[in-house]
Amino acid sequence: MDRILEHFSVDMGIDLGTCNTLVSVRGQGIVLNEPSVVAVRKDTNQVLNNGQAVGWVAKEMLGKTPGSITAIRPLKDGVISDFEITEAMLSYFIRKVNGRRRSFLKPRVVISVPSGITAVEKRAVFDSAERAGARRTYLCEEPLAAAIGAGLPFTEPTASMVVDIGGGTTEVAILSLGDIAVCESLRVAGDDLDEAIINHMKKTYNLMIGEQTSERIKIEIGSAAPVGEETTLDVRGRDMISGLPRKTTVTSEEIREALQEPVTAVVDAVMRTLERAEPELAADLVDNGITLAGGGALLRGLTVVLQNATGLTVRVADDPLTCVARGTAIFLENIELLKATLDNDMEG
Repeated sequence: MDRILEHFSVDMGIDLGTCNTLVSVRGQGIVLNEPSVVAVRKDTNQVLNNGQAVGWVAKEMLGKTPGSITAIRPLKDGVISDFEITEAMLSYFIRKVNGRRRSFLKPRVVISVPSGITAVEKRAVFDSAERAGARRTYLCEEPLAAAIGAGLPFTEPTASMVVDIGGGTTEVAILSLGDIAVCESLRVAGDDLDEAIINHMKKTYNLMIGEQTSERIKIEIGSAAPVGEETTLDVRGRDMISGLPRKTTVTSEEIREALQEPVTAVVDAVMRTLERAEPELAADLVDNGITLAGGGALLRGLTVVLQNATGLTVRVADDPLTCVARGTAIFLENIELLKATLDNDMEG
């Protein structure tokens, strides 16, 4: 019956991220890429605009809401922190992709999850997806989805190493023969880079800035190592002493210094994973190198830092932001072949 229904349902792969949620559909590629943000009324937890204040609409409200409204990011460190809001967000995204004409037929869904999540956290994802309208849910570990999306030969008897730096977690894994051989899930990622910039502005300039401003600084002048000419950026925020709006200028050099702690944590996780690898797998990586995926892979100079630390070739996957979402869609297409990589906790 499932095989008959799959020809009619809009089956989808979902990269349920701390910062962004991406949805990929078989044969269509990425069909949705929106922030994982929901705007609700504080007293009732009801989603605004008849359940439509999700994604881009809600992100515009971050840090700008009146007392009666709050913009919530329902995932923290890659896992669900607010079950009810996550369910509302997933329902909205599934409805948006599924379309009205096929809403009577529930889709099969593959959702990527951090490799280090607990059984309770897995159950929360299953329950959210089911109540949001999924006919059947499969969970795919993020490093596996990233490897599939990056086109790595992970099913072959050779080592492939992927470092997926998302918003809430960094997944470092060595894969071989279609499964994860060594893996580490680190709850330090893009959000921590933003937080490091916010803290730097507080300490150095007594200037309070919001998440969106911090993210803009990271994207425009942030780096992990010196790359090209040093640049500056005007930053606006609220003076912590006078309480008044103020503008200041920051340099790429000082932002690089501010980002050192989270960048070092990621490098250390890569080193620990390499140290735990079997000698034959480690030998393969001399030729195969390391592939970076996720939004954090776009941080300038990160490949240089990792190459210097490991001595291995480091490359960024094609379109790293969509790597995991594309991987979940390919996983869904080949579900019968890849089912062997699922344990019972990953299917429901």
